[in-house]
Amino acid sequence: MTDASLRTDGPRPDGPRPDRPRIAVIGLGAMARSIAGSLPRGPEGLRLGAALVRPGSGPEAEAEAARLGMTLFRDVAALIGWGPDLAVECAGHGAVRDAVPALLEAGVPTVVVSIGALGDAGLRARLEAAAAGGGRLTVASGAIGGLDILRTGGRAGLSRVVYRGVKPPAAWKGSPAEAAVDLDALTEPTVFFEGTAAEASARYPKNANVTAAVALAGIGFEATRVSLVADPAATGNRHEVEGEGAFGSFRVALENAALPDNPRTSWLAALSVEEAIASHFRSARY
Repeated sequence: MTDASLRTDGPRPDGPRPDRPRIAVIGLGAMARSIAGSLPRGPEGLRLGAALVRPGSGPEAEAEAARLGMTLFRDVAALIGWGPDLAVECAGHGAVRDAVPALLEAGVPTVVVSIGALGDAGLRARLEAAAAGGGRLTVASGAIGGLDILRTGGRAGLSRVVYRGVKPPAAWKGSPAEAAVDLDALTEPTVFFEGTAAEASARYPKNANVTAAVALAGIGFEATRVSLVADPAATGNRHEVEGEGAFGSFRVALENAALPDNPRTSWLAALSVEEAIASHFRSARY
């Protein structure tokens, strides 16, 4: 058992201590709320104990945190002082840039959900340097499968990796797709973006973070090709990954239901975060 596993979301180790670890979430959006509601129902009995929100967040954030039974923080230093065993970023690229380095430097293990932010090579280098402080950075797999095949095949060399994301037009609203096509007028599947994983992650941070997971597992952000599609017949979010290399070739396709509170996000993405949390504490015990 590690030293980190001794800290809990109750009184500190020098007093009476319940057996639950302290877990903090960055952000209180749809994914954070989904995890807060479903995590305690898992076999591990874990729960989120604190939330970090932007300094200017109003009383609605306080009300939401109170409803979910979490302590609210508006300053990352104050959150670090709370002593989290694990932090989970669910607040977008800005949070990865502004909050995660400080957590890693303080030795707080952190799960990053907004993995599209890692398309910025400078930020990746900054996070790697921050992790020297003792905090382990974990990237949630998100709504995509097949990453283990990419990692395994990469040992023999990958020559081609392609990701194709297909969502209903409504799921692309509020993104640059609105300037590329008339989402309300589509009658057939329409490709509105083709480029690299680096470009997709930068231009579609709320919709295409899964491309970053594919790039990190495979041949990198610049070599991974991406196509994004709006399909009026789609009832969920579809993710397809193709890879070729010395080992052979493969194709993986997943049809995911959207998160009830956010059509841009696959439900499987939230579940992958829950698994990352549970896995962290499983590995801390064995």
